[in-house]
Amino acid sequence: MTRGDLLQIGEVAARTGLSLKSIRYYEDVGLLTSQRSGGGFRLYTERAVERVLLIMHMKPLDFSLAEMKELLDAVDPFPGTERVPADAREMRALVQHFRDEVEVRTIKLRKRLSDAQDFGSLLSQQLESLP
Repeated sequence: MTRGDLLQIGEVAARTGLSLKSIRYYEDVGLLTSQRSGGGFRLYTERAVERVLLIMHMKPLDFSLAEMKELLDAVDPFPGTERVPADAREMRALVQHFRDEVEVRTIKLRKRLSDAQDFGSLLSQQLESLP
């Protein structure tokens, strides 16, 4: 992979909308990997950007870092991590588990949003009744 194929951390931040601190944190906890330039700058692949975007989808659904890592490692293991064909069923089951969990969490999130909207309406009514 050439330097032209790699992105500096600022470019990843600009493309994802995350802070440099968040990207560094995700790397520190093992959700991302980077290469280093001759000057020690972090360099990321397009694949790393895709991982960040997946993390960003999981975060609002309150997936833990361990859950994020579990899913990322299953669907996109780091280079050098080998999958064996016997693991295909396990990986499929794991992805299905996460898919089911997304459904459950989405329902809960919709309920919270509805409750928040109801609360906003209640406050609007309160404002209208004030002198």
